[in-house]
Order: sequence, then structure tokens, then C-alpha cells
Amino acid sequence: MDRLSQRLITALSALIFGVFFIFTLQLLLGKDAMSARLLLDYGENNTVYPFSVQNLMWIIFFLGLGELLERFRGGRQELFQLNKDYLPEDETTILRLKHLGDIYQKVRRQAGAKAELFLPRLIHRVILQFNNSNSIEQANSLLNSSLDLYLHEIDLRYNMLRYIMWLIPTLGFIGTVIGITMALSYAGEHATDVDLLSNLTQYLAVAFYTTLLALLQAAVLVFFMHIVQAREERVLNLAGQYCLDNLVNRLYVE
Repeated sequence: MDRLSQRLITALSALIFGVFFIFTLQLLLGKDAMSARLLLDYGENNTVYPFSVQNLMWIIFFLGLGELLERFRGGRQELFQLNKDYLPEDETTILRLKHLGDIYQKVRRQAGAKAELFLPRLIHRVILQFNNSNSIEQANSLLNSSLDLYLHEIDLRYNMLRYIMWLIPTLGFIGTVIGITMALSYAGEHATDVDLLSNLTQYLAVAFYTTLLALLQAAVLVFFMHIVQAREERVLNLAGQYCLDNLVNRLYVE
């Protein structure tokens, strides 16, 4: 299964789980609970439920969690590559040009469908560069350049997550504006109502619930994104050190 198909399956699973979460939360809280208004905008006065801003934010929140899960799986696959014994790890082996062909084929054979991961790609690049130039300096330079490119590649993989973390607070502010507009409309229609101030306060409280929930959801996503991204970058650094210690530093120019 290719990476795009896996991401689509993860996104669909996150969407289904998000809908299930909303339905379960709705049953547990009921219409009369204040937490139901905070988390779902679920109550007697909401005639358009389940089409609320909070429910939309929950769906997008779980899509973000699904994207994080996919990135976590990717980092785990990268980490597993370090245990494949692609390169000699003893303290005495010297790699001559004639040995590199066997290592190249071994990496291609063992990596298989995962040959697009960082460590196999680094080994392939360094071997091809040394085979063409017979220069350890150029092989080392290519390794450093590749690490910079892969670091940028990791950063690009989080663009969708950054958009989601921008979108959720934006939806929260939109929900607040809609709520304030509805509260002002209610005040205009019930200007002579004795309980106007009390009811208006309740409307305004509900209006600000969307912003509060959005900020909490965004904070959770940002926290886990930094953890997962730092893990991926650490694995890339380990892959670079592995290639430097067991490939570049063992090369011998005949």
C-alpha cells in the first residue's frame, strides 16, 4: 500500500471516529448540561443541531489527530530501519569500492517497498556518489546536503497540520461572531423582556464557547505535533550519524 492510500485510509478512519465521538458525547451529556453547550452546542434552543460550529471543529480536530498518527507511524518506520544492519558496525571493517555493490544490493533487497525511507536513500546516494567520484570528501558533502534536504522534507510534511491548527481557532472566532450576532438579534426582538439581561448573558456565554473550545483543541494539536516532529527529526539525525560512522568513515580510496 502506497503512502497516499495509507493517508486516505487514516483520514477516513479519523472522520468516522470523530462522528462516533460526537454521537457518544451527545448521549452522555444530554441537552441540559452546560458542558453539552460548551463542547457541542447541544441544547433545546439550537434548532440546527448537529450542524454546529463545535461539531465541525471536532471533525477537523480528529482529522488532525489522524494526520499526527500517520506522521508517528512514519517516524516509527524510519526508526526500524536503523536495526536492519545495512552497514558493518564493528570497529575494523574498511569499505573498498568493490564492497559497495554488495551493500547497495543488500539495502535494495531488504528495504523493498520502503526504499523511499531516509536511511536507504542516504546509503544509496552516498554509495553512488563515491562510485562516481571516488572521493570521500564529496561523499561526505553529499551526506550533509541530503540531511538538510530531508530535514526540509520533514517540515513540509506538517503543512496540512499547520493549516488545521490555524483553521480550528478561525472557526472558533467565526462561531463567536455568529453567537454575538444572534445575541444582539435576540436583544432587538425582546427589548421589553424583563429577563432580557439574564437571557442575553446566556447567549453571549454560548457565543464564546466556540473560541474556548477551539483554543483548547489547537493547544492539544500543537503539543503533540512538536513531539512527533521532534521524534522524526531525531530519527533523521540518527540515520545521518549511522551513515557517517558506518559508511563514510569506513570508505577507502584505492
